[in-house]
Formats: sequence, structure tokens, C-alpha cells
Amino acid sequence: MSRPEPMQHGFDTARRGSEKLDAKASCEEALCALFAETLGRDHVGPHDDLFELGGHSLTAIRLLVRIRATLGEELKIKEIFDFSTPAALAGRLTGAADDGARAPLTRVERPDVVPLSFPQRRLWFLHRMEGRSATYNVPLALRLTGTVDAEALHAALLDVVGRHESLRTVFPDVHGEPYQLIRDLDEADFRWERRSVPEADMERTLRDAARHGFDLATEIPFRAWLFETDAEHSTLLLLMHHIAGDGWSMAPLTRDVVEAYTARVEQRDPEWSELPAQYVDYTLWQRDRLGDVDDPESVYAQQLDYWRAELAGLPEQVTFPTDRPRPATAGYEGMRIDFELDAELHRGLVRLARRSNTTVFMVLQAGMAALLTRLGAGSDIALGSGVAGRTDEALDDLIGLFVNTYVLRTDTSGDPAFEELLARVRERSMSAHEHQDVPFEDLVEALNPQRSSSHHPLFQIAMVLQNAPSEDFRLPHLQVSSEFISTDTSRFDLLVEMYERHDAAGEVAGIETLVEFATELFDRVSVEGVLARWVRLLEQVVADPS
Repeated sequence: MSRPEPMQHGFDTARRGSEKLDAKASCEEALCALFAETLGRDHVGPHDDLFELGGHSLTAIRLLVRIRATLGEELKIKEIFDFSTPAALAGRLTGAADDGARAPLTRVERPDVVPLSFPQRRLWFLHRMEGRSATYNVPLALRLTGTVDAEALHAALLDVVGRHESLRTVFPDVHGEPYQLIRDLDEADFRWERRSVPEADMERTLRDAARHGFDLATEIPFRAWLFETDAEHSTLLLLMHHIAGDGWSMAPLTRDVVEAYTARVEQRDPEWSELPAQYVDYTLWQRDRLGDVDDPESVYAQQLDYWRAELAGLPEQVTFPTDRPRPATAGYEGMRIDFELDAELHRGLVRLARRSNTTVFMVLQAGMAALLTRLGAGSDIALGSGVAGRTDEALDDLIGLFVNTYVLRTDTSGDPAFEELLARVRERSMSAHEHQDVPFEDLVEALNPQRSSSHHPLFQIAMVLQNAPSEDFRLPHLQVSSEFISTDTSRFDLLVEMYERHDAAGEVAGIETLVEFATELFDRVSVEGVLARWVRLLEQVVADPS
């Protein structure tokens, strides 16, 4: 997928941050441009609706970021949903810069010791407890047809490691307190392995490699293998630890590998623009923006107060009936099921989301909450999810861990009609988005649920709709196809990860769904039965949400 160029629409987007647009017509024009840029469209009219044009919650967040950078005004995500056309939203803007708008992210002077970001701290502590494990590995396998220039590929990957500090950062600690140590490229010891593998052994080889356990204290969290079957067929495996990157990171990683490999094949350096910031800059900016936990006026303290109230009295466990007793200590062994919500159901979900002024994910979440209640989980349903966390334009092209885990609580009591349940989900989802910055481990510490090594705290079932920007691997002289690689692990009782697909005309074409489940608890047939019931429930509410 080619990356859309910024739309001009009567003003220079490169100078957006310095423009002072005071007339409503100019504000409306600017919003039309920002809507178009966010959606990747050539034109958006004043009365075109963001969600009718295919927008979703992540689109709304990206639009908020652009409005902040361009107009200096701070809006809430609820305002994007309630005023979802440029004309309507223009009426919400004051026309003057908002003194309360957050400061933009820029490069800053670095202290001698750089702390971990809040998302990194959580993964570091998990790594410290579990040791070298594959639980948080992020593998990407690419089948390559054609003659690979292996030397150019190795050089290209080194270029990418040099470009993104997050890929060459290790995490030692002093007296138990971790810090980020960025290796120079010539000291990073990027692990690159090239060897012959028969096709019959490829699946096992990929799976074994993907289960490599990183030592985060000494080993950079990124490595690669080139497995060659014959002169025309090979497989590239890129393996990243989650502490170095999230789902969104796959797009800039892809884009940069393609640019670097193309350049190295042509015996030149990559011609990419300098990144506006590195991950360390984000770490320091994030800590400065959230403020001190002991300051009751800080963003951090106010958001934490919200979560204390929102999650008070949360049930210790919310899951569906297991096939085996829960072990005293979770082993994180898992299995994956792949299936698809077909195009017809996908279209129905989109229609229902538009009618109810919600998102497809909110409909899916409400359906899962209703099903869990039917399966005996009670009427207070907690599901885990993730929020992208890229709340500044400077982060768009950066590989790094920005996603934050949070809890979506759904009240299914009173046997509500699905429309009413969806309204409840919408209200709480909007509020959760507004308070997305508190690190998950801080929620756990503040709420202090009964700790157990047998299950995940605060929630045991997680759902994610991956709608981050994507890029295609278009390597010169090669045909490339991606392949999912399972690490045979599961971080939760159940993780439902979904990807919306669209056809060449941009129409919805189904939702690809990957489900990880804990094999210590469930048999495959039981999980398949639960998923089948979820799909049937979704089909029913799409047909009649009342």
C-alpha cells in the first residue's frame, strides 16, 4: 500500500503548525484537509462524515493529533464522534490556540541515565519474572520468490537498526532499577543468520527460530534469519521483542526495509528523511507530560483517580468455563486458531456501528460481553484491550512500544437490548480513551487486586482490532508474501486479534481473526465452540439490534 501524500487543500501542510486560522470558513477548510489527510483521500467536503468514509476510533485519534498540531486546540475523542463532519467540528473550535494543548514532541537533551518508558517497564518486569521466553516475541516471516541479494539485505537491515534506536537498545539495571542503554551500530551486535533449509523443514525451522528467548539486559531486541531453500525460494524471518515495537511499528519497519534494500541493491545509501524524534525523546516527553503522581493536579494523578473509580470492585476473574482446573502458576503455553468473519457479517457490523454512532470494535466488544454473560461469567465483564498511544505526529514513523493496555468494563445487567448494551459500551469506551495514558502496571498497583501467578490481573480475556496503518513489502525483483508464525504461547486465557480487510474498491471484505488461547485451560474444540456462538450472536444482533 503506498503512503498517501499530505493533501494541500489551499494551505501548505508543511507549515500547518504556524498557521493562524481565525475565520470559521478557513477553519472548516483546514479541517477538510485534515480529514482528507487522515483518511488518505484526495478530497473531503464540509459535510462528509468521518465514519461514513471508513473512519474508526484510531482514525479519530489520529485526527485529534493533527488538529492539535495544526490548530493548537485540544479536543476529546467524544467530540469527534458527536461532531464527525468538518462543518460540525468547526463549530466546536474556538479559533484560538488552546493554552492547555499538550506540547509537541521534539528532540531533547538526554540525561546520563535514561529511564524506561511506562510501556517498557511493564515488559521489563515480566521479562525479569519469566526469564528468556517467547511470550512477547513479534515474528514476521516473508516468503521470497526470486534471487535475493543477501549482502544487500543484510546491509539494509543494518541501515534500519541504525535508523531506529529502539532496535539497538538494551536494558541493564542497577540494583533492580532498569535503564535504556542505546548501543552504537558498530557495537550493537545485530544477529543475522543465513543458512539452507529444505522446504519440508521450513515450518518447524521458522517456529523454532521465532521462539528465541532474548536476553534484554545484553542483547538488542531485534534479529533476522534468511533461510534459503534453493536459488529462487527463500524465507526472511524478522524477530522483534515487543519491548522494541508494537503492531503499528510494522508499517515503518516495512517501509524502511523496502527503502533500504532498494537502495543497497542499487549500491547507494537509503534516501530517507531524518526522524523528528527517537524513542528516548518520547520516554522523556511522556514522563514530563504526565507529571508527578504526587501532584493531584497532574495529568497522571487525575487519570489514575478516574481508573480507581471506574474499576472499583472489579471481579477477580472473568472468563468462560475451562476444560481443566487452572494451575497454580500459568505456563503461558498456547495454541492459535485462525478464522474469518465473512464480508456479509462485516458489512452488517459496519452498518450497525454507523447507526449507533459507535465503532465496529465496540460492536464486537459488546457481543463478546453478552456472550460471556450467557456462559456464566456474570454481568460485570472486564475485557482487556490496547490503545495505540501515538498521540503526537512525530511518532508516526517511529519503531517503538507506544501501545498501552487498558481495561474495558461492561455492565450487562438487566438483560438489556443490544442497542442499549452498545450505548453502555460506547460511553465507557469514550471515557477510557480520554484516560488512556496511565500505565497498566500502575493500574494494577493502585487497585491492588488479589495477586496470583495463575492468571492475568484485572482481565483474562483480551480483544484487539488491529487497524494501524499497513505497508506492503515491495522488494525489487522479488515476489513477497507474508506468513503468520505462531510462538505456541498465550499471554491470556484468550486473545482475539482481528484485522479488517478491504477489497480493491475499498469496500469491506471480512475480518481476519487470530485467536490465541491457553492450552493449560482449554481444548481447541471448546474454544471453537465459544467462537462459533460469538459469531452467531453477532449475526443475530446485526439482523435485529433491538
